[in-house]
Amino acid sequence: MNKADLVNALKNHNGFTRYEAEKIVDIFFGTMADALARGERVEIRGLGSIFVKEYKSYVGRNPKTGEPVSVKPKKLPFFRCGKELKERVDF
Repeated sequence: MNKADLVNALKNHNGFTRYEAEKIVDIFFGTMADALARGERVEIRGLGSIFVKEYKSYVGRNPKTGEPVSVKPKKLPFFRCGKELKERVDF
């Protein structure tokens, strides 16, 4: 399922216009992305939580040449699945 599928599902199940459904989906994901950018955790009951993990810098290796390469510190979003979703998927 992609963003267009979500828009169509919202449109078909609730009688919204395509424009209204797109706006709702954009606001939903935009608000989540803004919260993550501020370092906040996003938790959706029944689905899971998304939070930002911080990784320190480290020395890696170039797989082609084997040379050591310095990797800068970074922050990445991380999703942790909720109990209800695990149970629903593992029917």
